[in-house]
Amino acid sequence: MKLVVVTGLGTINPCGLSVDETWDFICQGKTAVRSISSFETEQLPVQIAAEVLNFNPKEYLPAKVFKRMDRFTQFAMVACNEALAQAGLEGPLGSRTGVYVGTGIGGIREIADGMERMNRKGYKGLGAFFIPKSLSNLSGGHIAIAHGATGPNMCVTTACAAGNHSIGEAFLAIQYNRADVMIAGGTESAINAIGLGGFAVMKALSKRNDDPATASRPFDSNRDGFVMGEGAGILILESLEHALNRGATILAEIIGYAQNNDAHHLSSPLPRHSGAAECMKLTLDQAGIEPSQVDYINAHGTSTASNDVNESNAIKDVFTEHPVYVSSTKGATGHLLGAAGGLEAVFCVQAILNDIIPPSINIEEIDPNCTANIVANLPMKAPLRYVLSNGFGFGGTNACLLFAKWEGQ
Repeated sequence: MKLVVVTGLGTINPCGLSVDETWDFICQGKTAVRSISSFETEQLPVQIAAEVLNFNPKEYLPAKVFKRMDRFTQFAMVACNEALAQAGLEGPLGSRTGVYVGTGIGGIREIADGMERMNRKGYKGLGAFFIPKSLSNLSGGHIAIAHGATGPNMCVTTACAAGNHSIGEAFLAIQYNRADVMIAGGTESAINAIGLGGFAVMKALSKRNDDPATASRPFDSNRDGFVMGEGAGILILESLEHALNRGATILAEIIGYAQNNDAHHLSSPLPRHSGAAECMKLTLDQAGIEPSQVDYINAHGTSTASNDVNESNAIKDVFTEHPVYVSSTKGATGHLLGAAGGLEAVFCVQAILNDIIPPSINIEEIDPNCTANIVANLPMKAPLRYVLSNGFGFGGTNACLLFAKWEGQ
């Protein structure tokens, strides 16, 4: 099987409109969670989120193009363009380049807006691009069209694990010689009344409306739910042979991926989250790496009561005698749902490149039931060779990725 490397990174998210801006923000221990400014929230119990501010699609995309896209697709296009530029790839990319960009909810903003237009004007108020803007796979479709990528194309919609699954499946596509290059990651923009209201009625969201900056607090004793975020994270994956042949700069290697399912509950993990533990073990086994070799885990760490304890227990089950460093970057970014795994994969590669562990912020007191080795509030300088990324979603779906420092051959 072919070796797979990362040659490009791209993101747009609440912390920044580029990889460099975002990484600088994250390493300062700041948060992008604020009171919602994009729509009226008086009728909702939750009035905070991590929104992407100061984003004007016309600064990045032609008007004819972005007007045919929902916001989640605009995010994916912008992040993809940054990643391709870093990788030094230009279109048309051809049949050996594929696109796997996942999302949790897809065009929920367009669907909600479309219902309002239809109620006012009838079906003709929907417009000719209502369906293309709504469809989850159209972010990948637009990317393929824009860059002439005629290889494998797929949209994974596995809730909050979609980004991890997309990157993992892209990794396999290259390993098994179905492609030389894969554009992979996740994208999401579901911060609207129906998206926020849906999670609020499940009692999944933090209600710290009076103190948004401390609302997202993974592993803290006083966490009360997650905070919605939005954005995209995209990686360019290549076979090692392809990258070396064209003289690409290699950022990291991806060496492991596994997925499984708890088969337990629609939204709650198994007690002790044994599904997550097994998924981490499978990832390490697939890569031929021992638990003692892993230096850092970017946890799913949602800031909910059940996830943080169960994930911490799962980590302890796998890394029994090795106090691997753990943090969740969702304190800064909020929870990007289907885009979380894409963005957090960007953070894993950046952590490896800089030998810096980004912190879990807003921790006043680590929950005594969260027994993992949490890096709290401030970044930590540490040599990083192997970094694990966890992604878990509703429906019991789990996906883990293992990245390695590129040390040449």
